[in-house]
Amino acid sequence: MKLYTYWRSTSSYRIRIALALKGLEVTPRFVHLVRNGGEQHGASYRALNPQGRLPALELDDGTILTQSPAIIEYLEETCPAPALLPRDPVLRAKVRAVAAIIGCDIHPLHNVAPLSYLRQNLGQAEPEVAAWIATWIGQGLSAVEALIGDEGYCFGPLPGLADVYLLPQLYAARRFQVPIDHCTRILRVERLCNEHPAFRSAHPSMQGDAE
Repeated sequence: MKLYTYWRSTSSYRIRIALALKGLEVTPRFVHLVRNGGEQHGASYRALNPQGRLPALELDDGTILTQSPAIIEYLEETCPAPALLPRDPVLRAKVRAVAAIIGCDIHPLHNVAPLSYLRQNLGQAEPEVAAWIATWIGQGLSAVEALIGDEGYCFGPLPGLADVYLLPQLYAARRFQVPIDHCTRILRVERLCNEHPAFRSAHPSMQGDAE
């Protein structure tokens, strides 16, 4: 398989973690989101993903999968062990809710396209853009802090889907200098993940295109 990725892409980071947790190897194909106006906008990448977003996963037969939630669901269905979701349906829903808070409510609001629109179309200066980012990351992580458990990873002794979403979001929070010191549960999870080889290998700093 081939993973179209960028070292600092939050959603690509999720897929790298999920792949590493499941012990699946892929060949990275680096797509620079800034160089030359963004390589994701080029015709060659648009032919793979018409939306022009990362990540994209190319299967062995050439099939292209896009959108990180769909890719993770595919990995979970085709490589069920180790599982990223618990068996209990209520707990599964809680895990998915945390993932959705991050993937649907936080991350999209600080993605490249919305921030570019704020700057270029709405004329917002960097202090206003920074306040926008801090507002949505801060509110979202406060909700996550209240929903995860008091021990272990987000929902127990093993990492799962919520952790796959949380660690990249924490990387983004630190990148944008959003305070998270009050999130003691989240910081506990971060410490555990930082000790796990799958999370370490997926970290942006470990990628071949890291700058």
